[in-house]
Amino acid sequence: MDGGVRSGQDVLKAVALGARGVYVGRPFLYGLGAGGRAGVRRVLDILYKEMDVTMALCGKRKVSELDRSILAG
Repeated sequence: MDGGVRSGQDVLKAVALGARGVYVGRPFLYGLGAGGRAGVRRVLDILYKEMDVTMALCGKRKVSELDRSILAG
């Protein structure tokens, strides 16, 4: 993937497609600009919660269980 990661769902899509890591630079910078260190912490909390909900909706408990099958609509 070349950029465009802005939500927890985007992170999980990238991992399901084979990514071993994902940069979330833009949300990080938005949080930093809006609220400093607390803003960054809030952005990371939001991403974590989005990932948690998305994994629950996919019926997965671990990131290691993700595969391309979650992308089939």
